[in-house]
Amino acid sequence: MEIYLSEYEIRSLLPRGFEVIGAVFVHNNNELKAEKVIHNAISAVRNFRKTVYGDDNESQEVIGAVLDLNNGSSDRDLQFFISRRGHPSSLVKVCTVIYEDHPEKKVWDRGCIVRCELPVKLPLYYSSTNTNDVEGVYARAIEDVERKLRDPDVAFVIEAQDKPSLGGLPPIIIHGIDLPAELPDNAFIIESAEESLVKSLRCSYFFSESKDIASFSSVEEDVDKILVSIMFNMSRSEKPSAPLAEYYPANGAAKLLVVNHKLEVLLYATKDLLLTEMVSKLLVPGLVDQLHSLKNKILPNLLKQHPRLSPYHFVPPGFLHPITALYELRYGETELEQVEVRRSLHLRLGLPFDRPLLRIANAINLSSVKENTRGKSIPKGSYLLKDVHLGIPSSGVSGGYASLIQGSYEYYHYLQDGFDDSGWGCAYRSLQTIISWFRQQHYTSVDVPSHREIQQALVEIGDKDPSFIGSREWIGAIELSFVLDKLLGVSCKVINVRSGAELPEKCRELALHFETQGTPIMIGGGVLAYTLLGVDYNEVSGDCAFLILDPHYTGGEDLKKIVNGGWCGWKKAVDSKGKHFFLHDKFYNLLLPQRPNMV
Repeated sequence: MEIYLSEYEIRSLLPRGFEVIGAVFVHNNNELKAEKVIHNAISAVRNFRKTVYGDDNESQEVIGAVLDLNNGSSDRDLQFFISRRGHPSSLVKVCTVIYEDHPEKKVWDRGCIVRCELPVKLPLYYSSTNTNDVEGVYARAIEDVERKLRDPDVAFVIEAQDKPSLGGLPPIIIHGIDLPAELPDNAFIIESAEESLVKSLRCSYFFSESKDIASFSSVEEDVDKILVSIMFNMSRSEKPSAPLAEYYPANGAAKLLVVNHKLEVLLYATKDLLLTEMVSKLLVPGLVDQLHSLKNKILPNLLKQHPRLSPYHFVPPGFLHPITALYELRYGETELEQVEVRRSLHLRLGLPFDRPLLRIANAINLSSVKENTRGKSIPKGSYLLKDVHLGIPSSGVSGGYASLIQGSYEYYHYLQDGFDDSGWGCAYRSLQTIISWFRQQHYTSVDVPSHREIQQALVEIGDKDPSFIGSREWIGAIELSFVLDKLLGVSCKVINVRSGAELPEKCRELALHFETQGTPIMIGGGVLAYTLLGVDYNEVSGDCAFLILDPHYTGGEDLKKIVNGGWCGWKKAVDSKGKHFFLHDKFYNLLLPQRPNMV
């Protein structure tokens, strides 16, 4: 499948401050010669740079890489080559490649995100007798906005976001006239000391010291951010003056169409970059790119549909930086038009097609700091702990490979929200944890159901009598599968074992589930239910351990107490004292929810 993107769309997708400098060619054709493959990769990146950045074919040193799937499939099996500047046909093989263990630290220790929002209102007056005229009027209005962004009198107000500037420093204001310009060698400019100071400031001005990210969590929480606001000076005078009115001449009968655009761009700036260069080389071009992307999407149907496009930013798994997508808000997220847009983006970015990674609910929010509930004791009834298994001790399986849940979940257990379900509600709580996983991954917006709502669902499908509602009856894996199907449309696989002693035999199958599906598993045996978050399995020795999240916990949202008490931790079928975790005289059902095939 071929996908065409204009240079504006490509540049809008990738934040300014990052550039494409290489290409990877992946193949499994034994007949292809290595030299031809690497030249294809080099040619691809040079053509890309020529289209997007205007490079000529020899001005930039670029990298090509080849991955022959017949010889390996990991990034360590890649072969790298460099095409030197000025010698595009001469290739140099890279003999040593250093892989960063934490590449996000490398990127964000040195740099920051620059964010700018700019609402744009375009009043379009066009001939009432020639409606085709509106497209030309709109194109000229876009060009006018572009000119205003480069006007000498435009003001860029720059400040730190989410934290006070060093020493309470006020925002920095840079005018268009302060930005770098191409000048003759003999040019002589007189500027004030204040103007000279502003031009010497760098992005690091807003941050007290170089950031050392000890443990990177997310772009939203761990990255330094700079906010830029833009003000247009309409009077072109520093002296007080009367208000100005804009005049739009019309040669005859005219109609008015008002188009509102919301621009929001993210940029990556190294902290040693001058503020003036950040504005001139990154911010203004980034805004212009997004403006033209909006124009290209709107122009074909300006009068017929009047699209409502808005930018959203995402950091998909495996990406070190945000990407930006323009979504049409007239369509719901499940409507075909919106689904196809996301599917196209998944294809462009190499993302899987069985998980919703680019829905609006996935978008990062950089306008304010979110409170992180991981590892904090939260008052009951306000928030639930998330991902309590992170950071717990290892399983103790020698030579094992841990296969874990993929994504976030909330921990549901006995007595939460003042509801006493001790002794009968463990499977309900496991189901709530599972549904929270589907919510956290944005497969559904359905609220996590209460015990009564779970019972109501089972009555509605005919599995239980009406008297079941409000009772304290247990439910098991089969009932959980019915509820997941009714409320979420999620199908499940069920594994039956005759005894707890047989569960270790299923470790290979469970590991495959976590590697491919990544959903939490409910284990039910006798009158007890647990949530399984992973397995650690040694294929040679057969030794294994189960990462259990126990819903029988009755305390408050205290992470330390939960982990130290063993309510979330690795359990072996038989521990060092000979105690059996799974009962030998009970049969067990394991419920494996399947990941929906959707974007």
